[in-house]
Amino acid sequence: MSEHLTEIIVFTVLFLVVSGMGFVAARWRRPTDLASLNEWGLGGRNFGAWITWFLIGGDLYTAYTFVAVPALLFGAGAAGFFAVPYTVITYPIVFLIMIRLWSVSHVHSLVTPADFVRVRFGSPTLALLVAITGIVATMPYIALQLVGIEAVLKTMGVSGSGLLTDLPLIIAFVILAAYTYQSGLRAPALIAFVKDILIYLVILVAIIYIPARLGGWSQIFGDATAKFAATPAPGDGTLLNANNQLQYVTLALGSALALFLYPHSVTGVLASRNRDVIKRNMSALPAYSLLLALIALLGYMAISAKIKPIGTDVNTVVPQLFDQMFPDWFAGVAFAAVGIGALVPAAIMSIAAANLFTRNIYREYINRDPTDAQEAGVSKVTSLVVKVGAVLFILFIDPQFSIDLQLIGGVIILQTLPSVAIGLFTRWFHKGGLIAGWVAGMGAGILMLYNVANPATKHEHFGGSAFALSKLGLDTKMTIYAGFLALAVNLIVALLGTLLFRALKVADGPDGTAPEHYTADEGDPRIKDLDLAGST
Repeated sequence: MSEHLTEIIVFTVLFLVVSGMGFVAARWRRPTDLASLNEWGLGGRNFGAWITWFLIGGDLYTAYTFVAVPALLFGAGAAGFFAVPYTVITYPIVFLIMIRLWSVSHVHSLVTPADFVRVRFGSPTLALLVAITGIVATMPYIALQLVGIEAVLKTMGVSGSGLLTDLPLIIAFVILAAYTYQSGLRAPALIAFVKDILIYLVILVAIIYIPARLGGWSQIFGDATAKFAATPAPGDGTLLNANNQLQYVTLALGSALALFLYPHSVTGVLASRNRDVIKRNMSALPAYSLLLALIALLGYMAISAKIKPIGTDVNTVVPQLFDQMFPDWFAGVAFAAVGIGALVPAAIMSIAAANLFTRNIYREYINRDPTDAQEAGVSKVTSLVVKVGAVLFILFIDPQFSIDLQLIGGVIILQTLPSVAIGLFTRWFHKGGLIAGWVAGMGAGILMLYNVANPATKHEHFGGSAFALSKLGLDTKMTIYAGFLALAVNLIVALLGTLLFRALKVADGPDGTAPEHYTADEGDPRIKDLDLAGST
C-alpha cells in the first residue's frame, strides 16, 4: 500500500472535499423548509439548465459506466460499443416523452412515474406494480456504484479480508447516507459539477497522453485485433459478426427505451424549472455520448498496455491502466473521479427509490393522508435503508452476480414502458390489459434470462441478457436482447387484454389527468404552451 501512498492521499482529500460539499448543499439555494418531497426529493422543482445538465449527466454516466464499459471492450470488443449508440438515440426518443411527463407532473404535483400511472389510469394496483418494478430495478444499480469504488481501492492496494477491504466502502456510503439525508437532491446536484469536471479532465488527458505512450491509435487497434483473433470465443472482435449483430441492435434500442424509465432519470427531469430546461438538456446531453465513446476506448488501450485484471475482477483494468500510465498524483485524481462518480448517481437513485416507496406504498396503503413533513421523513429513512441494502449486496453477494442483476434490471424496467411512456400519449389501453401485459412481459423476461448461461463466469442461469433464438426452435446461432422480446410479449398481451376487457365492457379507471382535474394555474408562465396528456 505504501507504493500507492500519493494516490491514496489525493483520492482521500478530493473525496472528503466533495463530501463536504454534500453537507453544504443543504444551505445552497436554501428553501424556507426542506420538510417536503418537493424540496428534499426534487430540489424545489427549480433547477435551471446548467444544474439539470450536470445532474442528469451525473445521474446517467456513473462510476460503473467508467469501469464496466471499457472492461466490456477489453473482454468482448466491438459488442461493448452498444452503450454509445444507445445513449445517442435515447435523447430524441425521450425528448417528447419527458417534456410531456414534466407537464403532467407539474400541474398535478406528481413526484414519481407511479404517481402518473395512478392518476392517469385510476389504478392503485397498476401504480403499485410500477413502483415495485422501479425499486427492484434500481437496487442493484445502486450496489453497482460500489463496484467502481472497489476497483479503485483494489488498485491502490486497499485489499485483503474483513474490515481491511470493507471498511473504506462502508465509510464512503455512511458519508453518502449522511449528506443525502440532510440535503436531499441538492447534494448530488452540487457534487455533479465537480464530478463531471474531473471526469472530463481525466478522459481528455487519457485519450491524448496514453495513446502517445503506446505508439498511437493504429498500434492500439492492432493489438486489440490480434488479441481477439487469438481467442477461441466466437463473439469477440473489433468488428461485429453475423451472430451478434441483432443482439447489438436490440440491446442498444432496448437500453435506449429503458434509460429514462428508471426512477432516478425521472427524478432528475422533474427537478427542472420548466419545459425549456428539458428541451435544452435533451439537445445538449449527447455531448456525454462523445465522452462515453472516449471512455470505452480505454478498454482497447488496456489491451495494448498489456494490463492484467486483479484476480478475476475485469473491472479493475481501467484503474490498473491509470496506475500504470499516469504519474501517481494524477492517478489519484483519476481514482477520485471514479469514486466521486459513484456518489452522485447513488444519491439520486436512493432518493428516487425512497420517493417511490413513500408516495406509492406508504401513502397509498399505510397512511393515506400524511403531512409533507411525514412524507419527507419516511423518504429520508427509506433512502438510508436502500443504501444499507446496496452495501449488503456488495459485501455478501458476488459482484459479478450484481452485474448480472443490473442486466436483469434493464429487462424489468422496460415492462413499465406501456403504462408510463405510451400512457403519456394515449389512454386506449385498459388498466386490466396493462396489468396482464406487465405480468406476461415480466414472466417472459425472467424466464428468458433464467435460460441464459455465461460459461466465462460459470453461471448456468442469469448469465447475461443475450437470449439465443435457437431456444425458440429457430435454426440460427443469432442472439437477441431478452428485454426486447419481453417488451413485445408485454405489448401483445396488453393489446389483447384491452380488446377483451372492452368487449366484456369492464369499467376502466378514471382519468385524473383530464383538464377538470388541473391543480396548477393554467396561466403559470412555467407551463406556457402546455400540452397535457388528456384522454386521447
